[in-house]
Amino acid sequence: MSRGIPKKTKTEHEMTIQRPMVTRNYLMRWDLDRCVGCQIGPTVCPKDALTHVEAELKDGRIVKRSSVDVDEKKCVNCGTCVVSCPTHAISLTINGKPEIPVIEYGAYPEFITKTIFHKEKFDFSLKDFLIDNCPTGVISYDEVRETMRIDFDNCIHCRQCEIASKGAFEVRQAWVGSVQLHRERCVEGCVACADICPTRALHIDESGELVLADYYCIKCGACMEVCPVKAEYVEEPFEFESQGMTLQRKLKRLTNADELPIKVERWRVNHTEVSSASWIEALRKVSDDKAKSIEIDRKGALRRADLIDALRGNLLAKAQLKKEIER
Repeated sequence: MSRGIPKKTKTEHEMTIQRPMVTRNYLMRWDLDRCVGCQIGPTVCPKDALTHVEAELKDGRIVKRSSVDVDEKKCVNCGTCVVSCPTHAISLTINGKPEIPVIEYGAYPEFITKTIFHKEKFDFSLKDFLIDNCPTGVISYDEVRETMRIDFDNCIHCRQCEIASKGAFEVRQAWVGSVQLHRERCVEGCVACADICPTRALHIDESGELVLADYYCIKCGACMEVCPVKAEYVEEPFEFESQGMTLQRKLKRLTNADELPIKVERWRVNHTEVSSASWIEALRKVSDDKAKSIEIDRKGALRRADLIDALRGNLLAKAQLKKEIER
C-alpha cells in the first residue's frame, strides 16, 4: 500500500479505511451490523465524507438495513463520527491503539454517559431476565465475584437494564430530547422503525401493534431515516461566535414535522467542556432548534420538563416490565 494513500475495503458486514503514514498508521472500521443508518455521522462529518445508504423495505419490513458509505479520499480520520456514533459502530486506531484526534486536540468533546451497577440493590433472581433483556448483549454474570458485569465499550445506555433490574442499574444517556410516535400517520402495515431501533424503544406489543417506550430512546434518529414518510428539509444559514469571530454556516431545518409518524428531537447533550467552532457547528446541525438556546447557552433550561418526561417514561416502562414478569 502506498504511503499516505487510503485503501478502502467493504463487505456486507464491515467497512474499513487504512491510511499508512510515515509514523502513523490510521485504521477506521465501521461495523455495518451494528450501524443503524442514523445519519448522525454524515451530518457531523466536517468533510462530507460519509453518506447515508437507504434501507430496503418490503411489505413494511426491512430486508436490507440502512447504513453508511465513506469516500476514503475525503475522510481525514479526524474521529468526529467515532465520538458521535450512538451505537459504537465506528472505531479508529492509530498504530494499533485507540485514538481520536479531534478529542486529543480539543476540537470535539467526549460525550458523557454512564451505566452503574449497585450490587446491594439487586435481586439476583432477576439476573437471567436482565441478561436476556439487554438489546446489545453487554451484560453478563461474573460467577467468581458474584456480580453483574458490563461491557462499557459497547453499552449504548438504553436504560433497559435500569428497568429490568428494578433500579439496581443507574444509566445516564448522552442526549436529552424527545421522541414522538403518531401511529395514525404511519403507512399501513409498516413497522420498519421497530426493525431498526437499537434499543427496542419502538417495538411490536403482544397485540401486534407498534408502540413506543420513549424512556429507552437514545435519540439516534434511525427510525426517522427508515420511515417511508420522509422528513423534508430546507437549508438555512446560521451564525455563531467563536474565538471573537462571527462564523456563518448552513443547516437543514425540518419543514414537515406535522406529517411525520415518528419524530426525534435532540435538545441537549452531556459532554466534556469544549468551545471549538467545529463542535458548535456539528451541534447545530445534529440538534433540534431548541439546542441553540439550551445547549450552546447551557443554564439548565428545561430541567424540570426533562424530569417530568423521564418520570412519566419510567412509570410506563415499569408497567411494561410488570407485565413481562407476570407472563
